[in-house]
Amino acid sequence: MALIVLMFRNAVRNRRRSVLTILSIAASFCLLGVMMAMYGMFFLQKASNDQASRLIVRNRVSFAKPMPIAYESRIRMLPGVRAVTTFDYFGGAYKSRRDKQNYFPRFAVEPRMLYVVHPDYVLTEAEKNAFARERDACIVGKSLADRLGLKIGDRVTLVGDLIPATLELVVRGIYRSAIQNDMLFFQYEYLNQMAYRGSQSYAMMYEVLAASPAQAPGLAQTMDEMFSISDTQTKSESEQSFALSMISFLGNVKAFLLAIFGALAATVLLVSANTMAMSVRERITEVGVLKTLGFTRQNVLFLILGESVTLALAGGALGFALAEVILLTLRNVQASSFFTLESLQIPPLLALFALLLAMTTGVASSFLPAWSAARRAIIDCLRRAD
Repeated sequence: MALIVLMFRNAVRNRRRSVLTILSIAASFCLLGVMMAMYGMFFLQKASNDQASRLIVRNRVSFAKPMPIAYESRIRMLPGVRAVTTFDYFGGAYKSRRDKQNYFPRFAVEPRMLYVVHPDYVLTEAEKNAFARERDACIVGKSLADRLGLKIGDRVTLVGDLIPATLELVVRGIYRSAIQNDMLFFQYEYLNQMAYRGSQSYAMMYEVLAASPAQAPGLAQTMDEMFSISDTQTKSESEQSFALSMISFLGNVKAFLLAIFGALAATVLLVSANTMAMSVRERITEVGVLKTLGFTRQNVLFLILGESVTLALAGGALGFALAEVILLTLRNVQASSFFTLESLQIPPLLALFALLLAMTTGVASSFLPAWSAARRAIIDCLRRAD
């Protein structure tokens, strides 16, 4: 216990240096925590049964190129298909384009089929019937309604850009869901009438619900093979794979995040190593006194390594606390179409890895100066005057 008390006192004896070291490590671990949460959301988040059963069917060339609307009936006849609906993205603007608060995903769907494909969307029967009955009706997610201050009966105007239409919608339902809780849905037929005078014969995407998660991969392959000899070939993939393909437009996101991990780990190691090298160099004479009083090499090594690990763990804990504050703020921001920011959390396994990284960094950064000091003879330590 005496060694542990002495170790903690040594860690804070030069308070200015200790505070700056902890803050430097905390800054790195804060960014590391945010990157870990993003990595977990993109690549480690486990899909629910409903998510694993849903498939996105799009044009093989690009999701921006449409497919014939006749594909829907052919897909519906395949064994293993529980439901299928059009899933057309409508860009445009809601109020001001400059305000990011006004951005949210909006899709044209078939009202009756939406709840079959998305059984996790919870609405009352009255809301479902109103959405299906009224041509200009729309439904919005609970978090989106709260963010924009929307309630049932309010009007929402979407001014098209790529699609030549101005949609005047009326909120007829507010759905609740554990995922994808920040979107707006309106009738595909309404978009067809407003933009194409009822003559639209194409759809951008289809959402298909397989009978079970186990059947989804085979069904995706069957659909692609069925349209392989058509003029418009398809690419069918799981909802999660489709989301990852969207972020792949930014580049190799996984490699980018891993590169940041490596850079941050190296930064923490260098900061801690520099601090401990200066600290040990200033206390060589003190090490000689400790050895004169009976402290062994192991005691000296323990004191210096423990001091470094203490600073590294303090910086790591503070950094992760700051990361949690940032993630809490981000979780209150609007979600993307397929990745909900409500799941933006540091995975426990990665948090444990970061804790081990902090401890390893503390040991690695101070081992050489600690070993050198522990091995130095008493007379050599006491001879040091600087």
